[in-house]
Amino acid sequence: MQHTNPKGESKLLPLCTLPLTGVQCVKRIVTELAVIDITPEGFLLVERAPGVTVEEIRGKTLGKLIIPDKVMEMEIK
Repeated sequence: MQHTNPKGESKLLPLCTLPLTGVQCVKRIVTELAVIDITPEGFLLVERAPGVTVEEIRGKTLGKLIIPDKVMEMEIK
């Protein structure tokens, strides 16, 4: 999915504002910027896309983003 909407606003929000069709059924989000796991504590940054910085991902994520000490870059084949 795209990390932001066409206006550049984050799609990863602190709270869902849309009608829910399934609760807690999504465990991982893959965007053009990152791979992010959904945890009870927030969004856990797993990997970042090549050339994308952690700071860029942080700036485009409104929900709580958990950033480990080391975030690996995705391997694109």
